[in-house]
Amino acid sequence: MSTGLAPTAVADDVHAKQWYLHDMLAERMWKVSTGKGIKVAVIDSGVNPATPSLKGKVLADDVPAAASYGATRDYDGHGTTMAELIAGSGAGDGLQGLAPGARIIPVRAALTTLTDKAELKKTASVPTAIRAAADSDAQIISMSLGREFTDDAMEKAVKYAATKGKLMFAAVGNDGDKDNFIGFPAAYPEVVGVGAADKTGTVGKFSQSGDYIDLASPGVNVPAWCDATFKQYCQGKGTSQATAIASASAALVWSAHPKWTASQVLRVMIDTAGRDWPKNQPSKYLGYGLIRPAQNLIAGKGNPGAPDVDPITNEKTSVAGSPTGATPSTSVPASSQPPKSTSGGGTSAAGSSAKSSDSNDQLWIVLGAAAAVVVLGGGAFAVVRAKRSS
Repeated sequence: MSTGLAPTAVADDVHAKQWYLHDMLAERMWKVSTGKGIKVAVIDSGVNPATPSLKGKVLADDVPAAASYGATRDYDGHGTTMAELIAGSGAGDGLQGLAPGARIIPVRAALTTLTDKAELKKTASVPTAIRAAADSDAQIISMSLGREFTDDAMEKAVKYAATKGKLMFAAVGNDGDKDNFIGFPAAYPEVVGVGAADKTGTVGKFSQSGDYIDLASPGVNVPAWCDATFKQYCQGKGTSQATAIASASAALVWSAHPKWTASQVLRVMIDTAGRDWPKNQPSKYLGYGLIRPAQNLIAGKGNPGAPDVDPITNEKTSVAGSPTGATPSTSVPASSQPPKSTSGGGTSAAGSSAKSSDSNDQLWIVLGAAAAVVVLGGGAFAVVRAKRSS
């Protein structure tokens, strides 16, 4: 398997631009949990294991054969960014991951930015990539990608991963200030749809809205690799970054409570999320609120509840045979699911807008400033703003 390209230069002090690490009390959380023992499958454009921040953190040998082609050759730079945001060490002035003790299983998928026909033919489709991730030892599947339409193969792959006990996160999309289409796989009941918020806790205008938004995470002014040359980082924004950071948050919680199931990890993330609205009335912009793993890891808050009951639907789930005994999680009750469509349409990475301020090169559009007035105030990702609903 190829090892990828080593970067030749890095932009100025990228760590200082990762504002959310301070706001989320990362240094204090790392004294309790770093995500050690948790594997995260990153379904994306591939992951370059040769960046200083990812050296020793990418488990190339753990990739199932069905999606092994090009797993460590990132054709866009997007997948490497997501992996670094999750588990990067920060070495060599690279991105510091929120869960630096976690490990990455790279799963390359054919997204719209893969234009080489020969490569496209050999690279796994998104449904195949999801099934491959489900067959791996990863407890968490992070999908910073999406498309406007569902299809039978993708839906079945997601359901298959749920039966394997995986906790799945996906970007809701970056077209909120334009078409605001329903994004898949985020809209599937088994997947946690993640929206993007800024430093104040305000949803980004680009972040899509709807009943399928489950949680919100830092996704505005979060650095990303500019492109596949890995020469520098650019300032970016997108539900891609938000999804990676949400996945890392789950890794921190799960590592601290290794006997919990996926449902219990998700329930605690929901219980401790920052919100100024009733828990039983999720916001169409930020879902159940802003992720705040520090509330569990530092303050000891959040009730894991039953291991085999979905935290959102309150329905029983079948315990799966994953290494952690994890159980499938669902994101939106079936009654609130948007209508399904079987039309076509390419799957794209939920873009970081790192390449340009006005073009995303087939990534989801991420233009615009903050939108709906849903604000929790400064330090929103760490400070307690509301009591848990009973």
